Amino acid sequence: MKKYISIVLAAVVLSACGVYKKYTPQNEAPDKLFGSGDSIAQVALNDSSSIASVSWKEFFTDPLLQRLITTALENNTDLQSARIAVEQAQASLKAAKLAYIPSLSLNPQAGIYSTMGTDGAMSAASYTYNIPLQLDWNIGIAGSVTVNKRKAKAVLGQAEASLDATRANLISTVAQYYFQLLLRDMELKILIETDSLWGESLETERALWENGQAYSTAVNQMEASCMDVKKQIIDTKRSILSAENSLCRLLRTTPQHIERTAWGAYDLPERFGTGVPAALLENRPDIKAADQSLAEAFYNTAAAKANFYPSLSLQGLLGWTNNGGIIADPGALLLKAAASLMQPIFAQGKLQAQLKIAKLNQEDKLNNYVQIVINAGNQVNEALADCQAAKDKDALYKHQLEVLHDAYTGTHELMNSGKATYLEVLTAQESLLAAQLNEAENLYDGAIALIALYISLGGATK
Repeated sequence: MKKYISIVLAAVVLSACGVYKKYTPQNEAPDKLFGSGDSIAQVALNDSSSIASVSWKEFFTDPLLQRLITTALENNTDLQSARIAVEQAQASLKAAKLAYIPSLSLNPQAGIYSTMGTDGAMSAASYTYNIPLQLDWNIGIAGSVTVNKRKAKAVLGQAEASLDATRANLISTVAQYYFQLLLRDMELKILIETDSLWGESLETERALWENGQAYSTAVNQMEASCMDVKKQIIDTKRSILSAENSLCRLLRTTPQHIERTAWGAYDLPERFGTGVPAALLENRPDIKAADQSLAEAFYNTAAAKANFYPSLSLQGLLGWTNNGGIIADPGALLLKAAASLMQPIFAQGKLQAQLKIAKLNQEDKLNNYVQIVINAGNQVNEALADCQAAKDKDALYKHQLEVLHDAYTGTHELMNSGKATYLEVLTAQESLLAAQLNEAENLYDGAIALIALYISLGGATK
């Protein structure tokens, strides 16, 4: 009988070895992750270094922006919550590691009792006490303790990746608001200068009208255009205030003026590279989180398999007791040892259902991981394309501004000599203003695209 029992136990242990298998991280990037063919994303694929390896302080060198980012990293509520989640996961992992050690507890008890005799009198009181030191140890034959520890480690990995993602998104958002303020400052400067120039044109047109060289409708049209510029100035100032308030919320400070440089005093890096696609899997926190989520699902499946195998529990008790109604000091020694082995036989299909659900969840996590990797490659491709488009348009805008500025100056001179109508002047000055604002917007788009590329490659996580 002992021989047969030993054989059965050996077979159980050997069949359960698969539960101990460790999760293998996903680290292979799909072919042409950043695009294929003549995609604009191929521009920097051969670069050996990636901007993702650059720290945010090296990427954003503006000292005023660095100060804002540092304040946000210290004060932001979402980032603090992400840090707390990491600490909670660390505590859970520590508890899972300590599960290898048996639990020890002290449960002292004392009592007093008395009985009533046939004559109705109470007997003398009896006092009892027990001072047991109890030991409990649940040995996971199928590796349940190990599986739970590894699953807790995967949960910690997800929390750490979430912290990295929150940090990167916070840095990116602060930078975007900062550049939005620089854009609005530039727009406000353009509008104020335009308001002054158009005011001079309006005065010239009024002088021509007073001398009978122009119609009153020309004066009215020019004055209406000046009013439009003044309204745009008001709207731009309001946008600046709104952006400052939004930034203050991220910094967890009261609404206040945000000190900043002027556009042109600081530029983002012009040279950049994406690095190799496989490095994207190591840098992006959402991919890390998806991989750790898949690891957790893997260990949940292992835990569901472990439920089919027996569990072994050891119990021990050591202490003192008076073992009766007479107080003895020291008391009698109390000693107990027990072991129990439980093998599930029929659990109403619950174990099978749990295993099937765990496997389906693992499959779903794998699909989610693949989709996140594909999305990451798409984001890099889009960011590269936006960077290139902004760069290509920049030269066109500069040339367009030169042409429109010459047209505006020449038309204004013709108007002064009576050789051009007010409509020609209005068209020239409105075209020039639109081009100036569009150029500023394109500069902003280029900066935001480069920030997006930096974040999409896994930058700003440290």
